[in-house]
Amino acid sequence: MRIGIDLGGTKIEGIVLAEDGTIVRRARIATPHTRYDAVLRAIADLVSRLERDLARCSVGIGTPGSLSPDTGLLRGSNTTMLNGRPLDRDLAQALGRPVRIANDANCFALSEASDGAARGAGIVFGVIVGTGCGAGIVIDGRALTGLHAIAGEWGHNPLPWPRADELPGADCYCGKRGCLETWLSGPGVARDHQARTGQQLGTREIAQSADAACLDTIERLADRMARGLATIINVIDPDVIVLGGGVSNVDVLYDEVPRRWPAWVFADRVRTRLVRPMHGDASGVRGAAWLWPATQP
Repeated sequence: MRIGIDLGGTKIEGIVLAEDGTIVRRARIATPHTRYDAVLRAIADLVSRLERDLARCSVGIGTPGSLSPDTGLLRGSNTTMLNGRPLDRDLAQALGRPVRIANDANCFALSEASDGAARGAGIVFGVIVGTGCGAGIVIDGRALTGLHAIAGEWGHNPLPWPRADELPGADCYCGKRGCLETWLSGPGVARDHQARTGQQLGTREIAQSADAACLDTIERLADRMARGLATIINVIDPDVIVLGGGVSNVDVLYDEVPRRWPAWVFADRVRTRLVRPMHGDASGVRGAAWLWPATQP
């Protein structure tokens, strides 16, 4: 059996995953915000709790950010005390076994490709569109990391084929302007709606409203997402795109985005499927468990 750990900014969730994909144990604790070594101890204690009375399990960790291939140190985590630390090596020492660490979006994509909505697909693009906009790529059942460990960082590319009223775009925290994240994320959709109407509404409120201005905002979201995902289809030609995060709850996207993206895809027919995640919020922790093959370390 495998243990998956979802190391988030507010909570650490762990599961024991059986070979058939069944969750046999689950536990959740608050993420310590005192010291780095407190996080290591919390994860070690959680693994011990999950593993009690079981054979030794493999351990996979999903977390925002990624390990730098150059330094081996974590970068880009919203739990900032983890940045600049050799998290994999320190956890391996704390647990007495090797661990595997991957970006949470990669874990989401791997979960849905392993036994979720994209099971059996050769190429899967898993998108998390919520507070931010991230993604992971899975090819033949393996998450693609890339030379710089940034494969799937779709949200920090510019909105393609921008219209005149979309230039230059909003400032992004990465230091550039007009990134896809600034348009497609929950805050981005709310900002776009407020700029057009003066109303301060969240994405869920906008999507549930029959008001003409709200319908227009969702139409712009669908159009921008279609353009953004068309570039992914042009580059990696995925069988399935799985849409996760809060924005994935906008029902109309699953019809409108595929209806619109053929105009931007360099092919005579687009057969890529846009689907909802099967495992929802559990995809990240499940994907962390799937980082290991069946054989135990």
